[in-house]
Amino acid sequence: MFRQMRDAESAATLSFSFDGRPLIGRAGDTVAASLLANGVTICRETPVSGAPRAPYCLMGVCFECLVVIDGVGNRQGCMVPLRDGMTIETQHGRRQPEEMQG
Repeated sequence: MFRQMRDAESAATLSFSFDGRPLIGRAGDTVAASLLANGVTICRETPVSGAPRAPYCLMGVCFECLVVIDGVGNRQGCMVPLRDGMTIETQHGRRQPEEMQG
């Protein structure tokens, strides 16, 4: 029974955008997994040098997958389940608390 529920869940597709580009993901996947599945290999730039970074550990330890989700920065893409209609953006540098509040 669990397998049937998981198969139905993974068959469901969700629409989201990354940097204004419309993409499709699978229900049950994280933001980071969905970005990688769509060929997105850079999701943030470091604050000091602007070096590109991408999801690395996919378990919440390294913080390389930080993105802006629905206007809120410093979100770990590997820890956030994808939802239909999400707006995800590349995080450029460090987000200040006042920027995160809108």
